Amino acid sequence: MSNGVLCFAHNNGKVDYIKQAIELAKRVRKYLNLPTTLVTSTISELQDTNVFDKVIEIADDNNNVKRYYNGSLHHQQLSFKNNDRVNSYDLSPYDTTLVLDTDYIICNDSFKHAFDSVHDFQIYKDGVDLCEWRNYKEFDYINDTGIPFYWATCFCFTKTHETKTFFNLLQHLVDNWKHYEQVYNLGSRNFRNDHVFSIAIHMMNGFIDGDWAKILPGKMFYTLDKDIIKTINDTSLTFLVEKEKYTGEYILASTNNCNVHVMNKFSLGELIND
Repeated sequence: MSNGVLCFAHNNGKVDYIKQAIELAKRVRKYLNLPTTLVTSTISELQDTNVFDKVIEIADDNNNVKRYYNGSLHHQQLSFKNNDRVNSYDLSPYDTTLVLDTDYIICNDSFKHAFDSVHDFQIYKDGVDLCEWRNYKEFDYINDTGIPFYWATCFCFTKTHETKTFFNLLQHLVDNWKHYEQVYNLGSRNFRNDHVFSIAIHMMNGFIDGDWAKILPGKMFYTLDKDIIKTINDTSLTFLVEKEKYTGEYILASTNNCNVHVMNKFSLGELIND
């Protein structure tokens, strides 16, 4: 049985996702002792291939637009490509695959335990915001009257008939998204893998609350793009997190031996480039 990590990186002219993927692959090797496969549609911007077990070039013309924040006061409207995550089953060269966002900073080996699990699909349902005063309901349910929210930021799957069915369902949802975003009352929100995975898991549960999707080991800590990451060391990270009711002002937060999903792509990129 082969194990490995899969990540997707599509540069958009402003955010260097490939640079993030290189940093991720180095940390995956250090803390998990696993190979990483990169999937990209901007392979011409990849300078260092040595850190990857395999590089898969794909064509991706799915351009969405969203607002990227760099702290509370600065933002840009940029294109992003994120529709191909549903193809992870077919793209992965491994029997068991951990799929990670490139902006996930690995600082411990907790993900190794996912490969010891007897369960075929694992994902996070609950995330922990490093800013304690925030409590966004959108991370609990996909809308006010909707189904439970799951994070497509990271998930682990073993190739089986059942997980193949799940990924076929994901592709069906993407192909018919205009229909399902209305059925699940998502309105005109940006396309999000989180919502696609949440809906597919709801269906796999028989359209009720269930436990088809098991929970990944450890906790998923995160900071929003309105926060700023200041330092990255071996196992410790420091952040400036947004103050409550004081836009543009921050307080210091730090983590040690914690894996953290860092949504501010700009401040992350500045540190990686140093």
